[in-house]
Amino acid sequence: MFSRTLLCLLVASASSAALADTVWLKNGDRLTGTIKLFDGGKLLLETDYGGSIPLDWSKIATLESSQELLVKQSDTAGERAKTIQRSDDGKVILANGEAPKTVEMASIQQIIKPKPFVEDFVWKGNVDLALDYKRAESDTDDYDIDLKTQARHGRWRHNAAAEYNREFQDDVRTTDNWKAEYALDRFFTDKFFWQGRLEYKNDKVEELRRQRTIGTGPGYQFWDDELGAFSLAALANRSDYEYDTGRKDSFYEASLKWDYNRYLIGKTVELFSTGEVGRPLSGDADYSLDADIGLRYKVTDWASLNMKAERDVVSGAEGSLDSTRYTLGFGVGW
Repeated sequence: MFSRTLLCLLVASASSAALADTVWLKNGDRLTGTIKLFDGGKLLLETDYGGSIPLDWSKIATLESSQELLVKQSDTAGERAKTIQRSDDGKVILANGEAPKTVEMASIQQIIKPKPFVEDFVWKGNVDLALDYKRAESDTDDYDIDLKTQARHGRWRHNAAAEYNREFQDDVRTTDNWKAEYALDRFFTDKFFWQGRLEYKNDKVEELRRQRTIGTGPGYQFWDDELGAFSLAALANRSDYEYDTGRKDSFYEASLKWDYNRYLIGKTVELFSTGEVGRPLSGDADYSLDADIGLRYKVTDWASLNMKAERDVVSGAEGSLDSTRYTLGFGVGW
């Protein structure tokens, strides 16, 4: 019985070792784990003993991996290798079912895990929270909560976002607004999709009190992988504005909507931007802009520090709006 148990443990241990990726350093050290990605001169190796370890690419002699990885030697060209095999120092062997190919490690720009087009279910998102309390000649209390989440099931993608802002200066309310948005994407290919969206904004301070938008139009997904995503959608919208005077305005507009994020420095820093710029086809408004841009620094796999700039503009309408906000806070991602 003891022999059988020991044999099972040895087999399991050997299987785990066989499945582990291995990196050989130029100083003779050898590290095992799971290769997550290579980008920006850093190879990210996930280990049981040290968590995620970023390794300087110039310090690596060679490596091997039993998982399928996309190896890119330029911005546009990439090879899907079923395995990566060890070779001489400064080289690796890419095996994809055909004749193995030896490449110089210096020619490799990225290594990422390929993302299948149709996935059963993927859910990701983040919540950012910023609080600012200032006690001086002018007291300031500022609250900002931002939620963004996305769920993918087959060829359907659900996008939801919500935000709440509130600010007091010397007990006087200077900002008090919230907004919510839902968009549904239907992919026809791995790049092209059609989007339908609903958005509502409510402001208790500005002249423009309520904004309601419903729209639809085609979109294009430039990329969506381990390092980030970028998509554009050209929409035809119906918008309804309601002002503090009680007057209402309804019009149609054409808009361009974007959603961008990119991980940098071994996925420790994320650059992100979302927004929409539109031009009415009728009505009093000249154009509208609702956009944000920011950075997130990952403290752990789920926690991050973030800073963000937001711009909200409605030009030419009765209750013209032009506001800019800067926030610094803490976030949780999944």
